[in-house]
Amino acid sequence: MADETKDERWQRLTQNRIDRPLPKRFYTQVSVGEDHTILLDKRGVKTPLKAKLILPNADLAAAIADEWRAQLRVINPVLMPLTKLVNTAIDRVSAERAHVAAEVKAFAGNDLVCYRADAPAALVALQAQAWEQILVWAERALGAKFITVSGVIHVQQDANALEAVAQRVATLNNYALTGVHNLMTLTGSALIALMMHARGLGAVDAWNAAHVDEDFQISQWGEDFEAVSRRAFRKSEFDATVRFLSLIDDSPDAT
Repeated sequence: MADETKDERWQRLTQNRIDRPLPKRFYTQVSVGEDHTILLDKRGVKTPLKAKLILPNADLAAAIADEWRAQLRVINPVLMPLTKLVNTAIDRVSAERAHVAAEVKAFAGNDLVCYRADAPAALVALQAQAWEQILVWAERALGAKFITVSGVIHVQQDANALEAVAQRVATLNNYALTGVHNLMTLTGSALIALMMHARGLGAVDAWNAAHVDEDFQISQWGEDFEAVSRRAFRKSEFDATVRFLSLIDDSPDAT
């Protein structure tokens, strides 16, 4: 594995394989250090890439400590979403910030809320109700006017609109960028994620906006068990990311 990149190593170390036994809980006491570190029996926790796990504030540190306390016989990363997000911010986003920021800008160029159905009328109305407010916010708050189109054929967004998104992303610290990127992936919309970070869109409305099409199909054809399970898992990750953003320090130097 000597030739693997840092990114490949991070993925290998953080991958949750169902055929790999979970590590046993090896510590008795969890505490928070004066510098917002997480201490397991007075020894500091490290990230998968062996960086020191230092949190930007006491609230997030307390929440991370609670995740470690909640592990009983084994340590299950799936049950530690805040820890995973912090690891991502420290190990990946800090090292690959330009790449992550570029992904958000590119995602906005194909944003969910810009691609509309032309029928049936009920779905058209639902999309407009959920998504127009997001485009209005983008124009007002970012100075970015996005083009909408009926169907799935790609529409080239104005370069100024995408640059406005890039400028907003540039103001985010590494923790905020991690949260925005995660919300973008879960909702299919960079604009929804940025509007949520700006406190312009609540979690319930954001989740519903991201699932207008899916919910409409469910109303017509019913639910599929596997799809319900996948959605429930995504919702748990979404809720954890919303909480993560509520706990971080939004100042630019909180990296």
